[in-house]
Amino acid sequence: MSASRSILLIIGGGIAAYKCLELIRRLKDRGIASRCILTKAGEAFVTPLSVSSLAGERCFTDLFSLTDEADIGHIALSRSTDLLVVAPATADLIAKMANGLANDLASTALLATDKRVLIAPAMNPRMWQHPATRRNMAQLEKDGVLVVGPNSGAMAERGESGVGRMAEPAEILAAIERALAGEAPAPQRAIGFLGRLPGGGGGAPGVLAGQHVLVTSGPTHEPIDPVRYIANRSSGKQGHAIAAAAAAAGARVTLVSGPVALPDPEGVETVHVESAREMLAAVEAALPAQIAIFAAAVADWRVAAEATEKMKKDGSDLPPLALIENPDILATIARRAAGRPELVVGFAAETENVVTYAQAKLARKGCDLIVANDVGGTGVMGGDANTVHLVTQDGVESWPTLAKGEVATRLVAHLARLAAGRRPA
Repeated sequence: MSASRSILLIIGGGIAAYKCLELIRRLKDRGIASRCILTKAGEAFVTPLSVSSLAGERCFTDLFSLTDEADIGHIALSRSTDLLVVAPATADLIAKMANGLANDLASTALLATDKRVLIAPAMNPRMWQHPATRRNMAQLEKDGVLVVGPNSGAMAERGESGVGRMAEPAEILAAIERALAGEAPAPQRAIGFLGRLPGGGGGAPGVLAGQHVLVTSGPTHEPIDPVRYIANRSSGKQGHAIAAAAAAAGARVTLVSGPVALPDPEGVETVHVESAREMLAAVEAALPAQIAIFAAAVADWRVAAEATEKMKKDGSDLPPLALIENPDILATIARRAAGRPELVVGFAAETENVVTYAQAKLARKGCDLIVANDVGGTGVMGGDANTVHLVTQDGVESWPTLAKGEVATRLVAHLARLAAGRRPA
């Protein structure tokens, strides 16, 4: 292979296999060559011809092809590239990897390789949370396998949603480039969704078992008249992903959501509200909680007097819209004299001086941690990726750009460690 960097891409059998065609194209654009193994199950979703056409060379499918064994061999195939990537990494492939099975070309190459391995899990949420998958993922983490995703969202099956969507091609590409550069995997990336206890077995409770986690998400709509309102561009993707991650980590989760076009996360009690005042009332009704995460983009102001009928444009002067401040939900909860959660986490979406403004907000609101991000560019509000900074009184921890599901995973794991450190031994 002529490229200076190359991967062996193993395409598993899941509906997300089609994303690998885009991934191969993106890899080529970045000067990363791809050799591909397509599993028998993967052939149900994409064809060897489509894969080989994009990769620029033959797609391998059969362990017992004498021609392939004479020319390359499964041992050489597994060692002739810089990195092995499994996408989608189905529950079946993950189980084979964790238990050292080698009954087809994909699993044999994975067992025979001496290179790093990166997987992008993809499966139904219940399969992802199953104790068997927890055991297998814990073993792969112990073995040093790198993980990107999975994300939270709607599944291919009608009415199914939760954690289990394969990471997007751009996210997998970023993870591949980090792995090729020799960077260590982010801690608690995929395992954070499983809520694995340090040293715990597959049936162990999650790191947030027995805890009540309160999360707010999405925008608020502040009515001007019966048809108009003040709002913002928040999609709720980050807050919903956090709620799903906390539930997967074993917590009882209450999600207070403003108006969003997202399904309710599986296993989460969701309370739907419209305005900031409704959100504050729902939050207070949900207390007590051990951890409260305020990811919602609450409107700062509302109109002083909501019109009872639709305001008309009749050529006269513009109608006055006097604004008054909405209640400060984060500060109200953070400064409670009684019933304050052990950890109160706020979000700060800024367009400039992100960390500086977040530090000021931390002091002003009285919370324990601020998750700050830059929304000045395009693609953050409503997008699938985020770049965040964790701001506390002790300093600032900056994370690379990650899928919002991955941010949720890492944040939940981080908060679980903080909460555990505050409790008496």
